[in-house]
Order: sequence, then structure tokens, then C-alpha cells
Amino acid sequence: MGDDSEWMKLPIDQKCEHKLWKARLNGYEEALKLFQKIDDEKSPEWSKYLGLIKKFVTDSNAVAQLKGLEAALAYVENAHVAGKTTGEVASGVVNKVFNQPKARAKELGLDICLMYIEIEKGEAVQEELLKGLDNKNPKIIVACIETLRKALSEFGSKIISLKPIIKVLPKLFESREKAVRDEAKLLAVEIYRWIRDALRPPLQNINSVQLKELEEEWVKVSSAAPKQTRFLRSQQELKAKFEQQQAAGGDADGGGDDEEEAVPQVDAYELLEAVEILSKLPKDFYEKIEAKKWQERKEALEAVEVLVKNPKLESGDYADLVKVLKKVVGKDTNVMLVALAAKCLAGLATGLRKKFGQYAGHVVPTILEKFKEKKPQVVQALQEAIDAIFLTTTLQNISEDVLAVMDNKNPTIKQQTSLFIARSFRHCTPSTLPKSLLKPFCAALLKHINDSAPEVRDAGFEALGTALKVAGEKAVNPFLADVDKLKLDRIKECAEKVELVYGKKTGGAAEKKEGKPVTGKTPALSGTGGDKEAKDAATKPGPLKKAPTAKSGGPPKKGKPAAAAGMGGAGAKGKKGPETKEIFESELSIEVCEEKAAAVLPASCIQQLDSGNWKERLACMEEFQKAVELMERSEMPCQALVRMLAKKPGWKETNFQVMQMKLHIVALIAQKGNFSKTSAQVVLDGLVDKVGDVKCGSNAKEAMTAIAEACQLPWTAEQVVAMAFSQKNPKNQSETLNWLSNAIKEFGFSGLNVKAFISNVKTALAATNPAVRTSAITLLGVMYLYVGPPLRMFFEDEKPALLSQIDAEFEKMQGQTAPAPTRGISRHSGGGGDDGEEEEQEDVGNDVVDLLPRTDIGDKITAELVSKIGDKNWKIRKEGLDEVTSIINDAKFIQPNIGELPAALKSRLNDSNKILVQQTLSILQQLATAMGPNIKQHVKNLGIPVITVLGDSKNNVRAAALATVNAWAEQTGMKEWLEGEDLSEELKKENPFLRQELLGWLAEKLPTLRAVPSDLLLCVPHLYSCLEDRNGDVRKKAQDALPFFMMHLGFEKMAKATSKLKPTSKDQVLAMLEKAKANMPAKPAPPAKASSRVVGGAAPAKFQPASALAEDSGSNTMESKPDPKKAKAGGASSKAKGVQGKKVLSKPNLKEDDDKSGPIFIIVPNGKEQRMKDEKGLKVLKWNFTTPRDEYIEQLKTQMSSCVAKWLQDEMFHADFQHHNKALAVMIEHLESEKDGVISCLDLILKWLTLRFFDTNTSVLMKALEYLKLLFNLLSQEEYHLTENEASSFIPYLILKVGEPKDVIRKDVRAILNRMCLIYPASKMFTFIMEGTKSKNSKQRAECLEELGCLVESYGMNVCQPTPGKALKEMATHIGDRDNTVRNAALNTIVTVYNVHGDQVFKLIGNLSEKDMSMLEERIKRSAKRPSAAPVRQAEEKPQRTQNISANASMLRKGPAEDMSSKLKIMYRTYRIQNRNMGSHSETAHTVPREFQLDLDEIENDNGTVRCEMPALVQHKLDDIFEPVLIPEPKIRAVSPHFDDMHSNTASTINFVISQVASGDINTSIQALAQIDEVLRQEDKAEAMSGHIDQFLIATFMQLRLIYNTHMADEKLDKDEIVKLYSCIIGSMISLFQIESLAREASTGVLKDLMHGLITLMLDSRVEDLEEGEQVIRSVNLLVVKVLEKSDQTNILSALLVLLQDSLLATASSPKFSELVMKCLWRMVRLLPETINSINLDRILLDIHIFMKVFPKEKLKQCKSEFPIRTLKTLLHTLCKLKGPKILDHLTMIDNKNESELEAHLCRVMKHSMDQTGSKADKDTEKGASRIEEKASKAKVNDILAEIFKKIGSKENTKEGLAELYEYKKKYSDADIEPFLKNSSQFFQSYVERGLRLIETEREGKGRIAGSTGISPQMEGTCAPASTHTVSSSIGNTNGEEVGPSVYLERLKILRQRCGLDNAKQEDRPPLTSLLSKPAVPTVASSTDMLHSKLSQLRESREQYQHLDLDSNQTHSSGIGTTLASPSSAAANIDDLKKRLERIKSSRK
Repeated sequence: MGDDSEWMKLPIDQKCEHKLWKARLNGYEEALKLFQKIDDEKSPEWSKYLGLIKKFVTDSNAVAQLKGLEAALAYVENAHVAGKTTGEVASGVVNKVFNQPKARAKELGLDICLMYIEIEKGEAVQEELLKGLDNKNPKIIVACIETLRKALSEFGSKIISLKPIIKVLPKLFESREKAVRDEAKLLAVEIYRWIRDALRPPLQNINSVQLKELEEEWVKVSSAAPKQTRFLRSQQELKAKFEQQQAAGGDADGGGDDEEEAVPQVDAYELLEAVEILSKLPKDFYEKIEAKKWQERKEALEAVEVLVKNPKLESGDYADLVKVLKKVVGKDTNVMLVALAAKCLAGLATGLRKKFGQYAGHVVPTILEKFKEKKPQVVQALQEAIDAIFLTTTLQNISEDVLAVMDNKNPTIKQQTSLFIARSFRHCTPSTLPKSLLKPFCAALLKHINDSAPEVRDAGFEALGTALKVAGEKAVNPFLADVDKLKLDRIKECAEKVELVYGKKTGGAAEKKEGKPVTGKTPALSGTGGDKEAKDAATKPGPLKKAPTAKSGGPPKKGKPAAAAGMGGAGAKGKKGPETKEIFESELSIEVCEEKAAAVLPASCIQQLDSGNWKERLACMEEFQKAVELMERSEMPCQALVRMLAKKPGWKETNFQVMQMKLHIVALIAQKGNFSKTSAQVVLDGLVDKVGDVKCGSNAKEAMTAIAEACQLPWTAEQVVAMAFSQKNPKNQSETLNWLSNAIKEFGFSGLNVKAFISNVKTALAATNPAVRTSAITLLGVMYLYVGPPLRMFFEDEKPALLSQIDAEFEKMQGQTAPAPTRGISRHSGGGGDDGEEEEQEDVGNDVVDLLPRTDIGDKITAELVSKIGDKNWKIRKEGLDEVTSIINDAKFIQPNIGELPAALKSRLNDSNKILVQQTLSILQQLATAMGPNIKQHVKNLGIPVITVLGDSKNNVRAAALATVNAWAEQTGMKEWLEGEDLSEELKKENPFLRQELLGWLAEKLPTLRAVPSDLLLCVPHLYSCLEDRNGDVRKKAQDALPFFMMHLGFEKMAKATSKLKPTSKDQVLAMLEKAKANMPAKPAPPAKASSRVVGGAAPAKFQPASALAEDSGSNTMESKPDPKKAKAGGASSKAKGVQGKKVLSKPNLKEDDDKSGPIFIIVPNGKEQRMKDEKGLKVLKWNFTTPRDEYIEQLKTQMSSCVAKWLQDEMFHADFQHHNKALAVMIEHLESEKDGVISCLDLILKWLTLRFFDTNTSVLMKALEYLKLLFNLLSQEEYHLTENEASSFIPYLILKVGEPKDVIRKDVRAILNRMCLIYPASKMFTFIMEGTKSKNSKQRAECLEELGCLVESYGMNVCQPTPGKALKEMATHIGDRDNTVRNAALNTIVTVYNVHGDQVFKLIGNLSEKDMSMLEERIKRSAKRPSAAPVRQAEEKPQRTQNISANASMLRKGPAEDMSSKLKIMYRTYRIQNRNMGSHSETAHTVPREFQLDLDEIENDNGTVRCEMPALVQHKLDDIFEPVLIPEPKIRAVSPHFDDMHSNTASTINFVISQVASGDINTSIQALAQIDEVLRQEDKAEAMSGHIDQFLIATFMQLRLIYNTHMADEKLDKDEIVKLYSCIIGSMISLFQIESLAREASTGVLKDLMHGLITLMLDSRVEDLEEGEQVIRSVNLLVVKVLEKSDQTNILSALLVLLQDSLLATASSPKFSELVMKCLWRMVRLLPETINSINLDRILLDIHIFMKVFPKEKLKQCKSEFPIRTLKTLLHTLCKLKGPKILDHLTMIDNKNESELEAHLCRVMKHSMDQTGSKADKDTEKGASRIEEKASKAKVNDILAEIFKKIGSKENTKEGLAELYEYKKKYSDADIEPFLKNSSQFFQSYVERGLRLIETEREGKGRIAGSTGISPQMEGTCAPASTHTVSSSIGNTNGEEVGPSVYLERLKILRQRCGLDNAKQEDRPPLTSLLSKPAVPTVASSTDMLHSKLSQLRESREQYQHLDLDSNQTHSSGIGTTLASPSSAAANIDDLKKRLERIKSSRK
């Protein structure tokens, strides 16, 4: 066994590889234990075993292998890296485990495979298992099949892809082994369970016996839908849902939509292999099909029929085949053959599916027209064919053809077409059946239901019923407005019978879906894709437009139904608008009118209508007007009234005043009554006649506008223009046109019949009168705003002079946007205003395109033209093409029917003669413009071939092809191009030109799309092969396009698609995908709704500001719910969306680059993190160089491309420095407004700036430094902390610039380095600057050394890295530098350190050369600065590090502060009202300081101070506060859910609990406080309170206020309750203020109110009278100390200053109140030395400045006590002493410094302290105390004592020495100091004894005080334990555990010693002593004692104090402080002390 012990010692992983099987077995066992033990799935342990797991499973020893398998299973289950092992382990399992005889081994192997699937590695496992099926060993095959079956049954068919399995099934059924066949049968049954009958076709060829067996098994399969029972790691929510369902009783509630999702419907088609049939056609097929004999034709067709029976056909060029079949259907006389050909077409359509779509347009009209055949078998064949064809295309694409056939005279054709439409509708969903389609179809079907033939009517009803069911009543009703009730009921009846294809979506559901206006998105039309595209949004979820409402659309125009429908497919566009029903009136006879008018008008009025005297007529008009004004709409007989007006003299009225009134009345009637077109016709003629009249013209126009509003502009305008041009008066004509221009602007362009106007405009343009021509041109300008460039096409044949005028007018309009319609929206529409407008916008562009008079050129495309184009001779071909060009040119706008032209042109695209190819391309370009959006139907047969041309070798041909493709895409939108496999087929071709052009095109188009067809996925494999193409350009283009593919398909799908690649390729591609993921742009936001089709020119950017706003304000407000269905953008911030959205809108003819509005930095979610990962993983170059090489610049450029605006990036990387300056200027400008953007790109910005540091141009450098200063200011305001990555790639380069020869630059760089310490830990900065001292540049060395000195001075020795010793040694080496400035800098720096750290410096520096040492000593002497205590700025250091983490996390989480403050205001207001209500009460009960009211006012008015970021409290709880004072018996109220489920919905829970803190019911409040306390006392949960601190404090002091004002006065209340509530409040607050990070969140305003409340409570005499009142007050005292120490020092100081100011101002305030506030301030002053660096001095000085403004010196001196002025002076003095002259730099926030008293005061103090040269004894004193602590532990006792006695002996340190000796004796009571005293003089011995006695009495005195007042927290030593209990008992009752203040005492003592506030003096005055209850008598005595001892002490050490700076906080705290300690001390004592102090002062002077 000797060797046993050898391997036993090895580590686990080595055991697992040992050659002894026992060792391996043992290793596997231990590994198994280890794997089960490791909690962290990312632990580094896992990686050790990566290479070993395969060996675990393939172990040659069966016993060991079993253990190995168990361990491997545990590994796969728990390790995050396990996925990397999938391939090898699965293959090992298949080959080495599945053949094992032991069942257990197989079982484990199967489990491992399943576990790999669970960790998302299903594809790799499946691949290995399928490989295993080819193994020779049947055992392995059986095991593989079993594993596949198990996987399928557990994970379901979504995760296990069935296609490859089904492919191999037939082969398994042929196996010789019965076991394999049986297992295959089980697998087939399992597959059947998931996909049902889709499995039949692939298995139809297996052995019939087996098939029969299978059938039998299949019948047994339960019909319930199968469910996934095991879930991937990424499907945990599904799993939870599944488990819930199981728990809820299995399938009881299983039905419903979830199941739909759970089982994807597998399409049998997908599982089939495609068959290629074109090559299998008989050789002579095309001759035979043309043969004369019908038998031969039949043979040919039968051959095809056999071939097309294959269920799936290979895609190819079927154009010729389709063409001949179509010919047979259309022309063959033999009906049998027609049916046969139709069957062949149906087969083709079924086999090709979407790929047949391109031929659908040709075939549909032929089939529909063939329905004239009556024979049932023919009709049936045609129906099958057209239904199959419909499924290959969309209704949109064939709608033109179908609508054309609807008007056919033959009733059978009409009937069959309607039936076809009905069947087609069933396949639609509301989104694929938009209104644009419904409208023309409904219009045509309405004619059918009125047809004379009953079968046509029935079919029409069925079609309309189906439409109703699919689209919902809301969508269809507007089109059925004219249908009478009987027919409407019939339609509804049909609707109920309809069965829809898409299952459950019954009409109701569809309606629901439609009815919701889609939230949060402005419906819009994608870029240039125009209206049609948007409506064709078959793939877009939900209706794209706002759900149509019954308001819109109106009935097809009643006036001229024939005209409306005659416009071909455009349907009834003549009338459109928001009215529900038009008002119709029959014409009334004049008699009836007179009767009706008489009923409503005064009799006199009617008589005078035609009076001969104009004055009477005028009077009559006035009465008429009054009558009209008073009439109700319902009772106004409009027609009668206008006919009265038109009565003689009517419109021939000669008196202009009468006429003006008459016109005004017409306008009134039109506005106020239900005005019909009939009425309008009575007056319009007269109005037009008067339009040109100088005096009455404006009234006439007003009347016309009113009529337009009543009767719709389109109709009115048509009438008016026609009338104007039927008369000769040019003035009327020009004014009518002017009116129309204006009206269009007011009403919008909706529904206007452009055609009708254009003919009139042309007449006007030809007019001789120039005014008419000008008006016409102006009108065209207005129309251009809405119609865009196509408008010009109507006028191209005008005279050049006129055309240039028109162009000039259009030019003026270029870039302007159409104004929003202001009229014609609200009339009759009830609430439908918006919809009207929406509609309006939507249809404008489209109408225009549709209204263009399109010519049908079908008949011009003759057979000989086609044959010309296909001629052998190129010249003739060219002639043919020329002819086509001229045909299109002549026609301008053409209908989509262009006969055989597409095929002819297609063959020309691969003409050998390149000139003809180019000519063909230009024809196609022309064709796109001429045909407009209808060109869609030719995309497949003509557009795709153009893409093929992109592969041409000639550059100019490619360019032409690209231009053509773009021209087409502009008309069609991108959907047509991306659908189907055509594009992927093109990309598959290995032509480098084709690939790079096509990818470039896609990269340009994809980012602008919001949704793409799923077929885009088919391009991905080819995209991957392009990424590895041997041509560099192809690779580059593929990389560029990658992010845009990912943007639409998502990273997961793209990554999944890599599984088919070779392993090496796969890794490369995955790496690229990761990179692209980082640069992936967000999907464009639903573009703001611009006018629908942006036709070329001015994109009316009417709503652009919507997105622009979001960007400029930089706020997050724009994230107003992006439409949920579209929010796939993965939370991309709205800004990014805005930007993309912008692109969509930008004008197609202006380049996007010119668009400089919008954000310059685009936030890419996780962009920065990804970049850092890349750099860590070395995927990109690390930013580290001596001079920047090109690859760095390129890399930065690429990284920036996704997150910096393109135009800015061009400026940033421009060769010319002026562009850099421009870029910097823009960045400075956008800095404030785009904070988040800047932070998200900070790493890139800093890297770019480092490049600028290498520029030679000073101006750029200065600008860059200016930007950096602003940037770091911003970052420190935002409390951002630099990441390591950002720092390391920036700071070293910044430090290079410290050595710049120009002073200005050096100064700037130093300033920046200083600011950086606020956002990056100083200790880390230290390392970088230390590196800088190694530079060759002496200036840089010197500056860096100085900077190091500053760091040590500011932050103490802790910043020195790696250790102070190493750092100092490094610095000291520079003392010997050859450059004088460097030497000086090094010496100064070390002197600085010496000043901070004392003699220890020499130890740390170690050995220096003699010369250096002497220089140093000399310098130290010269500086004559004694070592002072480190200005303990280390405080800053620690928080900074901790903050770093949170700051990073919360970097982007800055809440919008504005709305917070408003919520606070509401609370404060409630709070004040309550205050007023209780005012009267408080007067009587107790004099309440009135400052409460004051500070609230201030808070409300001063937005600055309330910077609270928290949700407001739940308001309703505060109502209790308003109750009258008498409160009923308290009821227990249900308290909020317990906090244990904190993390589920924390914020709302916390809000609720906090709101209860302020409850009027004591118990509720106590319970809430207890819960909060519990949270605060558990470290892991406390952070949940973050963000809620202010809210909690506000609730707390509201409760304090409530107790003070209400509860205390309530006799009924048990006072114990109140004490309990107080102790709860204080307890939970103490818990809160022990957690520093939370305490710091309290804001100034809230702290001020809190302190106010606490101090008021301390002074409340009613509390003392309670049983435990004393204790309450003591606890409050402890709490106040906590608040002062732990809150954010700036906030609390500021709060105290404001509170003091308010309390001094308030007359009602008690003097004690102000006194206590000042005591708090002194306490703060004492803390200053340690906190000074964490304080925002600027803000404090601003507060002091305001204080001094409110209380100038004179006013302060008038105060009764001089404490306020002393307090202020002490504070300022301390600040000056700590900061030195630098303090004057902190006055930045004070507006006019020069007038500020503060600045003058500071200057005086500074001057004073500079003049003083005496020693800094006080600082020494401070030092001693802390030093003794250190040394006692380190050095020997004797050394310490020797040191102490040396001190006592020295003149200046004697006092400190005595204190140290006292401390030492107390600590080491057995220490022997005899030997030291022996050799000294008697006088010295007695001096020492006296000194020690003095110190003792002094300290004992303090102990007495403590005892008497019971103020525990500040005591030490003797009294601490005694009092601890008293305090905590009051808190303990809520907390359940005691808070021991002694801990804090100890800490406080140490802190004090460090700051030199040595405890000996300090503790004479427990801070805030008097804040407690009224001092009892002993206090007075003891404090007098104390004074005496103090004074004697002063006398004793008079000589020491000679130099002491008496204004320092030291003496203040000792002198005045003691006085204050007990306000009731005898006045004599105070006076005495005052006199003495004065004396000392004068002696010093």
C-alpha cells in the first residue's frame, strides 16, 4: 500500500488524471463532493476541471467511470463554464457510455445529455446524438434514439428541433435490429404527440406494415396538447408558471393561451425535402403545350401535374411555366384542359408557397375572369387554384387586380370574386386588413349587394360579413353607413356564421384589438415607404394606425357615387373627414321656406327684406342677425333662412352695408345650424360673386370658410372653384384661389380632389390677368406643402417662364412643414377630434399619389414591341427600349398593368451589351416613379433581378443598379424586398461585388426599419460566410451590416445560427457578434407622425419636435410608454430611439449628415460595460501607448460610431485641428443637457481627449482642458466615480501635460488633477502621479512631486501607495536630481509630509546620502513649521471607495429631482395647513416656537434646498392629522405587509410603511416604526431604505409635531403610550443614524426640520413631568449627537445655520432654542478638523453669507446674548485655520462677493493668522495624545516614560507631557515612575505631582456632572456603565436589544485625540449638556467647581497660553463652552471668566 499514500496527498484534479484507477475513483468521489459544495457558479474552481470532464465520462475502468459520470453530471449542473465542454463530453457519452452493459451508466449518460440541453446547449447535444445514429453498434443507436425521445418529451419541440430527426426516421425504420426499429417507433409516437399530422408526409414511404402499426399507436395518443415539463435555465418564469398550474390542479386551468405558446405549430412543409422539377419537365414540353391537338396539350399538362404533386418544390425560375399555364387557363378552348392547368397552378403555388408570390399578380386576373365558365369541375379547379395562390401573396398585392374584375358585367365572375374575397378575408387579421384595403373592397362589395342577381348579392353579403368579423365593427361600420337596416342585419348574420382561419380570434376579440388606440406611439409611416407600406403592415403587430373609429371615413361620396367608385382602386377618396353622417336635405319650395322662416323671424323683418329703402333693409338684417344668434341649432331652418336672404334683391344687393351683414349672417347660419349642401348651393354662387368685392370680399370669404366647415372643404372648394371659373371676373377668380390657399392651410389637405383643381389651376395659369396667375402659383405652393414634388409633374408642359415661377414658389416652400389643420376637425365629431386629424395626415400623401391621373399603357406594350426588346440584333433591342422610354415619358403616371414588359425587361438586365443593361436600369428607375407604390407587385419579378446586376464587374453599371434599387425601395418600402428567399439567394452567390453592394445597401436600409419579415433570418448564414469572405471589402461590409441584422433579429437568434458553422469559423463569428452587440443601435422609435408619403422633397417634419424634444432636454420624460408591442428595443433609452426615429423622418434628398439637431451622444445600453469587457478580454487593443498609432485611432473611431452622432464624429476625427475645436465647442454646449449620454460614453470621450494631448496645437489643448474642467465638475456633481478602465486610459496622458512649457496649461492641468480627486480615490491618483515622476521631462517631474505633496497635505499619509515608506523613498530619490526645480519640489514635498507626520518621516525615508540629508534638514528647519496633526482628510478617502461601488451602480439612476420636490411641497403644505389649524391650540397649551411655520415657508419657496429624491408619502394617512384635538379611543389599524418580502416590491412596501409612521393612531405608528427599525438593524436589509430616508424623516418629524401639538394635550391618552411612541421614534432614528451611508442621504431641509423637532422636544417641560421623561430627553440628546456626527456634514451644518437664523428672527422663539442650536453648531465646529474635507465649503460659506446678510454685525451685536456672533466667528475662524488661504477660493456660490461681509471678514482673519508666527503649541498638544496610543503598544515602557519626562521638562510641551503622564498612569497603574523623578529637583517633582492632581480633580469634576444630569453618551470612564442602562431602556423596549453608547464614546475619544481636541479639556463640557432637562442644583455647584479648576489651570500655564491664538476653537470650547454648559451658572462666574479672557487676549496682542 506504499504507493497508496503517495496519491492520497495529491490535489483532487491530479487524482482524477492518475494512472491508478483507484486514485481516479477517489478523485471522482472527492470532485463530486466538491462540485456539490461550491455555491458560486462562477467560482474559479470550475475552470480547473474544464479539460478533465471528458476523461470523467470516458474512463476505461467501469467502476471509476460510474463515479466519473456522477461527478460530470454535478459539474454540468452547477458550473457556468460547463457549456464549453458540450461537444467533447456528449461525444464521449455517445461513444463510450451508451455501449456499456451497466444500465446505471446509460442512465447517467442520458441525464448528462439532458442537463446539457437544460444549460442551453441543446443543438450541440442533438448533433452528437444524430451522429451516434450512424454508429455501427446498435446499442449506441438505441440509446441515442432513447435520449432524443426523452429530450423531446421533456423539453418539447420548441427546444429540440425536429427537422433533422424526422429526416433520419425512415432510415431507422429500415434497420435490421428490432431494438432499433422499436425504439424508432416510440420516437415517432413521441414526435406525433408534438406535431400531429405534420409527421405523416415524411413517413409516407416507410414499410406499410410499420406505417399501420404506427397509425394504431398514433390513434392512442391523447388529444390534449403536450406541455414542456423541463425548462432551460433561461425559462425559469415559464417553469414557475408551470409549477403553479400543477399545484392548482394539473390542467384544470391549463387551457388558454399559454398552451398555444407552449406548442409551436409545426408545419409539415418545413419538415419536407424540396424537389427540383424544372429539369424534369419533358424535353418537348413547351412545343407540346402549344400544339394544335388538344390531346398533346393534355399530355404536356399531365406531365406537369405529376411533378407538381410533390408537396415541396425547389425554388427556381418558374416564369415560363407559369406563363404557359396562364395562357391555357385564359385562352384554351377545351374546358378540361383549363381545369387541368388550374390544378397545375394550384400545385405550383402549394409547393412553392411564398416563392410563388412573384407570379401571383399575372395569374389572378386571368383566373378570376375565367370564372365565367359554368362547369362545376372547372369552377372548383379554379377556386382551388386561386385559393392556393392567395396563400402565396398578400391581399394588398393582388387587390388592384381583384377590384378591377369586380366591375365585370358577368354575374358569375362577380359572384365568384366576392366568394374569393370572402375566403381570403378569413385568412386575414385586423392588422393585415387595414382600412386602406377595406375601403375599396367595401365600396365594390356594396355594389354587389345591390346587384340584380341574387347569387351576386349573397356572395357580397358573405364577403362583407367576413370583413366585419375579421376587422371588427369599428373598422367596417364607416363604410356601411348607407346600408339600410335589413341589409345590415343580413351582413351581421353572415358575420356570425363565419369561421376564421386564425382560430380563437372571433369578431369580438378582433374588435377589442382594434379598439384600443395603441398607446404611446404616434402612428406614423415609415420613412419613404409611404402610406401603402404602413398599411400593408402584415408583419407588424397590431394595427399600425390608431384604431379607426366610426367617426372617420364618412360614406362614399353620395353626390357622385359613380365618380367615386370609378377611380379604380382608389375607392371613394373624394370625401374623407371626421363627420359621422352628412346632413342631407331635399330642396324646399320657396313657399315652405317662407313658412319656416316666418316661424322663427320677427314679422317686420320678413316684410322689410325686399324694401326699397336701404335703411329698412339694414334694420331688417340687424334683426335677422339677432334672431339667428339666439336660435338653437336644432330649431334653425338653415335652408329657409338662406333662401330668405337670397330673395330679391338677394345677392344683387347694391348697398354694401346691407350686403356685409347679409354675408355675415350666412356665416353665422353655417356655424350655428345644421347646414347642408343644399343650403350651401343656394348661397355659394352669390358668395363667389362677392369674393372679389373690395368692401364685402372679406365677409364673403368668412362665409365660405364657415360653409367649408359645415359641408367639408373638398366639396365646398370644388363648387367654389368651378363657379369662379365659370364666370369671367378675374378679381373673383384670383380671390377665390387666395381663399382656397388659406383654407387648405386651415383645414388640411385631406380628401381634396387634386385632379379637379389642377385643371382649374391650369386655366388660371393661362389667364391674361397677372393677379389670377399669381394666386394660382401661390395655391400651388400651398399644395406643394402637402403633395410634394409629384405636383410639378402636372405642369411640366407649361411655358418655361411660367414653370420657372412655379419652381421658384416650390423652392420657397422647400423645407417648410405643412401646418397642423386648425379647422374642420371638431364639427359633428363629438369626441373624435383627434381621429379626424390622424386620418387627415394619413391619407394626404397617398391620395395625391392615387389621384395622379394614371394612364393604362398596357395596350401600348404590344407583342412586336416585346419581340423587338428580345431581338438578336442589339440595335433593334435598343430601339425597343427607346420606345418603352418614350411610352413611359409620355404617360408620366401609369397604371400597374404593363403587360409582358416585365419579362422582356428582365431578360435585358443580363444583356451582353452593358449599354443596354444601363438603359434598362434607367427605364426601371423611371418605371418606379411613374407607377408609384403600385410597383410593389413587380418587386419579385423585376426588383430582385436588378439586385443581381449589383454583381456586375463594371462600376458604373453597379452604381446604376443601386440607384434603381433605391428608387424602387423608396416607392415600395423594404418589406417586399426582404420577404421570401430571394434576397438570401442573391447573398448566397459568391460574387464579391454583389455581396459588398448588397450588404452595403442593407446596412443603409435596415436601421431605418421598425420591423422586418422573419425571412431576414435566411440571410444570416450567408452573412456569416461573407464575414469570412476572401475579399476584404466584403468582410468589412458584412461587419458593418452585422449590428443592424442583430438589431432586428436579436443576439440569440444570430448566435443560434452560428451552430451550423465550422468550429473555427464559429468562434470568430461569435466574437464578432459580441462586438456587434456592443454597437447594436436601438430600433428606430415609431417615427413621429409626419405627412404620410414623404414624396421626395420636403418631408413635412410636422411632428419632428416630438423626438427632438426628448433629445434636447436630455430628460427621460420621452419614454412615455413606447408602444409595448414595439418596445423590443431592449429598454434602449428613448434618446437612442429618438435619433433613429429622426433618420426615418429626415428628408430623403437631404443627407442625414446635415441633421445636427438631436443628441450628440447616443446611449447604448451596457455599451460601456461591453467595451470594458472587450478590453479585459483583449478583444481590442488596450489603451496604452507612447504615441497614438493609427490602429488605436481606428479602434476608437469604430467604438464611437455607435454612440456618437455621425456628424460630430466626422469633426472629431478630422485632419484639421479647427474641426477639433468645433467638436469641443459642441461637446461643451451639450455637456449639461446630455449628462447621461456623456457618462455613458465617458471612456470614449476621455480616450479621444488623450489623443488631443498629442496634438501640437495649443488652442485645441486649451479647449480640451476647458472641457475637462467642466466635465469633472459635472461628474463630481453627479457623484460619478471613474472606473479603473477610464482612469488608466486617461490619467497617465493627462500627467504628461503637467510638464508642458506653458504656465497656463500646467495650471489648468493641476486644477484638473485636483478636481479628479473628487471622482477618483486620491490614493489611486497617487500611483499615477508617482509614475509621472519617472518622466524624462524635468518640469513634469517637478510638478508631479508638488502634486504628491498636495495630496499628502490634503488627504494625510494614507494616500501614499503602496506604502508610505516606499512612496517616500521614491520621492526622496529626487532630492539628488540634477534639475534645481525638481530638487526643490522634492524637498518641499517631503517637508509637507514632515509637517503632517513629524519625525517619523526620517524613519520612512531610510538612508539618504549625506548631502541630500543635510539639504532636507536645512529645508525643514527653514520651513520652521512644527509637525501638525494630519488634517484628517482620510475621512474623505474611505467613503469615496465605498461610494465608488454604489456610484457606479446608481450612475444612471439619477431620478428626476423636479417632481420630487413638488411632491414634497404637497406634503409640506398639508403640514402647514395643519400647523395653522393647531395654532390656536398651541398658544394655550405651550408657547410653541413659531419657527415651524417659518421654515416651511422657506422650504416651499426655496427650491434649492429641497433636493429630495424620493417618492412622496402615501398621502391619505395624513388626513387623521386634521381631526379636532379630541381623539377617539385609539383603534388598532391593520399594518402593512411585513418587511420580510422586502425585495419583491420593496419600494412600494416601504412607502406604505413610512406613510404609516405619520399616522394619527399611536399603535399604527409604533408598529410601522418597529418594522422600519427591524429593517435598519439588519445589515443586509438596511440598504433597502436607501432613497427613502428623507421621506422617513419627514414622516417622523410630522409625528413628533403631532405628539407635541395633539397627543400631549389629550387628557384621555395614557401618557405611557406617548413615552412608548417617543422611544420608538428615537430608537428607530438612532438605528438609522448609526448607518452612515443612510444617514448621509438626509437632505438639508429635512435635517433642519428634524433638528427643530428634536430640540423642541428637549425643551418641552411637559415631557419632563412624565414618569420616564428624563430618559426620553437623554435619548434625544444621544440622538442629536448621532445626527450631528453621522449626517452629511455639509447638509447638517447648512441646516443648523438656517435654523439658527430662523430662530433668531422669530420673536416667539425661546432664547434657549437658539442656544441649543448654537451648541450643536459648536459641536460641529469641533468635528470640523476631521470632516473639513468632506464638506462642500462653497455651500456652507454661502449659508454664512446669507446669515450675515440677514444679521449684519450691528444687528447681531444688538442681540441679548453675544453667543450668536461668537458662534459665527468661531466657525469662520476654524474654517480659516483648517483651510488656510485656499478658503477664499470657495466663495464661488456667492453672487457679488465684493459686497459680502463674509469675504472681508475672512480676509481679516487670514491676515491675522499670517502675521502670527508663534509656535503651534496647540497642535503639538493634539499630537501627543494620539502618539501615546501608538507608542504604548510598540515601544518599551522606559522609552515612553523617558519621552514623557523629556516633554514635561521642555518649556513648550510641559502641559502635554503632564496629560500624557496622567493617561499613562491611569492605563498602567503598576508602572513605576519613581526612577525618573529621583534624579530631578524637588521643585520639578512637586510640579509634576501638582499637575497630575489638577488633571485628576478636573476629570473627577466632570464625572460628577455626568452623574447629576444623567447625560450618558458623552461620558467616559466611571459614569459610562451606570448611565448606559438608563438610555437604552427607553430604546430597548422597541428594539428588543440594547444600544450601548460606550462603544461610540470610545470612538469619539480616539477621534478627539487625533484631532487634538484632547480629552482633558474637552470633557469638561459634555456637549449639549444643557440640552437636557433643566439642570438640577448639583449641576450648578459642579460646574462652578469646574470653572475654578479651569481658571487655576489657566493661571498655572499662563506662559504657555501667551502665544495661544485665542480665537481658535480650542479656547472657545474651553472658555465659552463651559459657561454655556449650564445656563443657570452664577453670572459672577461668567463675568469673571470674561474679564480673564479679555486680559489674556490683550496680553497676547
